[in-house]
Amino acid sequence: MNDNPETALAEIRQVLLAARAGQAEVPRLLGALTALRELREELGAWEPELINAARGHGASWAALAPALGVASRQAAERRFLRLRPSATGGLTAEGRVDAERGKRAGDRAVAAWARRNAAVLRQLAGQVSALGELDGAGRAQLDQVGRALGEDDTAKLLPSLIEAYPYLTGGHRVLAERVLAISDHVDQVRRDATEARGR
Repeated sequence: MNDNPETALAEIRQVLLAARAGQAEVPRLLGALTALRELREELGAWEPELINAARGHGASWAALAPALGVASRQAAERRFLRLRPSATGGLTAEGRVDAERGKRAGDRAVAAWARRNAAVLRQLAGQVSALGELDGAGRAQLDQVGRALGEDDTAKLLPSLIEAYPYLTGGHRVLAERVLAISDHVDQVRRDATEARGR
């Protein structure tokens, strides 16, 4: 195919007009079909890139839906997930859609669990952030726990609390075990939600 999509499209159009007039020969038609397939593949690769750029500049899925010719924000996002190339080659387009939805189901379940257990999580986070003898990376992580403790949504506290675990294993075994138990429970909540969605 011609490297220039505009030129390739013009050539395809000429062959199509010739075919309509009954003047196109088989080699030209086959060449045009090959060029059309290559052009379609190139254009298809542009779409997720443009969607990603629009999202990066603040366009909502609802705003993208009409531009993509779909009826809802969910359909727009689903189209993007189907088109987006796999980083590992491991999932099909449908698999990526399912994986993304499974992840969101897990995130929602974990957030709901954190909100139901806000008092316990805030108490533990307060104890962890109050430890005074750590310095360097450990101190920075505990300070992050303290900042997250000030958030209204307890779900935002979980990541920094779980990431504090390695800094507690030395001299704070009881706190470390409690944080580890929460981390394990959060993983189970996430797995259960993902599996329930797949049933």
